[in-house]
Amino acid sequence: MADSPTSNPSASTNQNQYTMIGKSIRIKGEIDASDPIYIYGSVEGTISAPAHRVTVGKEGTVKADITAREVVIMGDVCGKVHGEERVELRNEGSLLGNLSTTRLCVEEGAVLQGTIDVRVPVEKAKPPVPAKPVQAEKAPAVEEKNVAVSQAS
Repeated sequence: MADSPTSNPSASTNQNQYTMIGKSIRIKGEIDASDPIYIYGSVEGTISAPAHRVTVGKEGTVKADITAREVVIMGDVCGKVHGEERVELRNEGSLLGNLSTTRLCVEEGAVLQGTIDVRVPVEKAKPPVPAKPVQAEKAPAVEEKNVAVSQAS
């Protein structure tokens, strides 16, 4: 019998898992996460969570390059930020560095210094659209008028 979400207890708990870096935690190095990350402490290095959200809390400080599906900044970030789907810079947040994403939200009061690259989202594979047959151009319509011509003899 195949596992269904109700028959596999770990399937429901995995959806609620996340990693929290508390206020008193300082990390120097590389973080590679397969869960969402909440940062309230200090991180230096690189942060990678390509399938999840990275949230930098109001008291969080990050000196790192961040790569994630979504990035929410409420604290201070210095480094390159790449949000595959979305980057949100809240009113108390600051970013000093380059930013690339497909959707960007910057609240009034936020600080942003660096380059911004907002790209067109890569569309999922769609079936090819059949080409329309080319029709010959029609000549411009000529307005016909009835004109009475009289001949003088």
